[in-house]
Amino acid sequence: MCRILGSFAAGVTAPELDAVSGRQRHGGPDERGVLSGRGWSLGCDRLAVTDPGHGSQPYRLRTAPGVLAVLNGEIYNHRELRRRLSARGHRFDDLCDGSLLPALYMEYGPEFAAHLDGMFAVAVLDLGRPRPRLVLAVDDMGMKPIHYHVSGDGSVRFASEIPALLAFDAVPADIREESLDSVLATKTPLGTETALRGVHVLPPGATAVASPGSVLRIGRRAGADGRSPHAGTGVLETLRHETARLTAADVPVCAVTSGGLDSGLVTALAAEELHGEDRQLHTFHLGYQGRWPDAEHTYARAVANRAGTVHHRVDIDPAELASLLTRTVRHLGQPNADPIALSTYALFRAVREAGFTVALTGDGADELFGGYDRVRRAMEVPDGQDWTAAYVDALAAAPRLLRHHLYTPAYRAFINDLGSDSDRIAARLRRSTGDRLSTLSEFETGCRLPAYHLRRVDHLSMACAVEARMPFCQPATVAMARSRSAGERTGKRALYEAGRGLLPATVLRRPKQPFTLPLAAMLAPGSPLLESVRELLSPAKLAQDGRLRPDRVQALLARHIDHPSASDALALWAIAVHELWTEVVQGLRRPVDCAA
Repeated sequence: MCRILGSFAAGVTAPELDAVSGRQRHGGPDERGVLSGRGWSLGCDRLAVTDPGHGSQPYRLRTAPGVLAVLNGEIYNHRELRRRLSARGHRFDDLCDGSLLPALYMEYGPEFAAHLDGMFAVAVLDLGRPRPRLVLAVDDMGMKPIHYHVSGDGSVRFASEIPALLAFDAVPADIREESLDSVLATKTPLGTETALRGVHVLPPGATAVASPGSVLRIGRRAGADGRSPHAGTGVLETLRHETARLTAADVPVCAVTSGGLDSGLVTALAAEELHGEDRQLHTFHLGYQGRWPDAEHTYARAVANRAGTVHHRVDIDPAELASLLTRTVRHLGQPNADPIALSTYALFRAVREAGFTVALTGDGADELFGGYDRVRRAMEVPDGQDWTAAYVDALAAAPRLLRHHLYTPAYRAFINDLGSDSDRIAARLRRSTGDRLSTLSEFETGCRLPAYHLRRVDHLSMACAVEARMPFCQPATVAMARSRSAGERTGKRALYEAGRGLLPATVLRRPKQPFTLPLAAMLAPGSPLLESVRELLSPAKLAQDGRLRPDRVQALLARHIDHPSASDALALWAIAVHELWTEVVQGLRRPVDCAA
């Protein structure tokens, strides 16, 4: 697991590369490797997980002259691939998973990524050709991102994180004017666009190829739709197999246990696997000092006791939340209005401080098995009636009517002319020719999951030098989920059935609750975050920006203070996060404290 960076058909300086690397060094503190030549550069900041004593990057092989590669992620089938490549004459000096990438590229060219099973972002430079070539590839679910910028002359620059990418002199920090509407309409920009103009992210399952004098060509790999020969395997059998192989590592492994069904299943199966190896799983659960609504300590402890884990309850002092907000916004690189970001960062920080480098999580289950209320409600709408409007509004941090109420007339007219992200999503859903559940699943897993959840998990785990592994996001699990009937895939019925006998009855019976921050309570009078949000929403700041009506934002804040509301709190939080992110971006052209 690492942070990668590079450039192609571009002249960059050594100080630039040092700056890019420095801004994402938190994700790769173990080793730094950067190579550069005329018109190219390639680098990696390494978090050593597989064969920690070897595997320096960029990778080079004598049997693959002129080919350089860097990897962010894990290749779970690297042993099988190494045997296959060795039989073809390639020789490897270590057992690191990424060391085989130059040989794999030599054998299959840009199609090499179709042979990888894992979570990965890979960059390969082929300098042995008459016309050099850059190949970028990401895994089928988009668990590991590559952010990139293409200049007007066709030169390409890329990095694992947006703040690092902005350290290239040729990459501008140009905020899209519509970014505020994107955050309020979908909580974060979805798809391949980011909140910065000209900064993009590769879509899931994509391979991109660049050659001198030609445009960057991006294509989705054949088979990158989660299908596999194992699609008919049972739910519990598949999860057991995928969780077991993700516990294999050359560094300490733990699990995140929220107290819910998804992380509970991963915890129970990981503990089962390690118990068979005479090892005991450590689990981590995060809460907040004091009494707060929706605390899950009891459920998490019940899961841990049932699984026989060494359980760590991490209680954060609410007084720290304001500083955590600044750190998470900086690490995420673009605004994400989900308050879970603070909890996520704090939890992975505790994992690292306890000496663990790999953490298993339950992310992806809701998307694959229809766990969200908005999906259930959309499925219940009778045929012939529109279900998209309510579904799209449920994605928002602020419903459409509230957004338009808060916007200035000029900004409202601008969004009406341009079109909102919510309008584009609704149109996409209505154009779909598949059945309703498939349409919803495709959007949830292919668009929202990578941008909203997986990028957040990647950035905030790696901010603490922790590798997050997700059994639900593995190709076999995705294929298994898609092979289930509509009844099994709605409301996570198949997962509840799989949990019988593994999880406590109290966990299986409890109402669904996300692992998050009790935001409405945290923004109540006298609570720790209210003053920070109030400062970010000051009338002077909003008036200077010109997109929101300060009087109406202040009225919304006053209404929430008088009558705390989860929906009002989320809208206020989204605006505050966007304001703070704007300040962070404006500071990225100045030196930053890379250790923060």
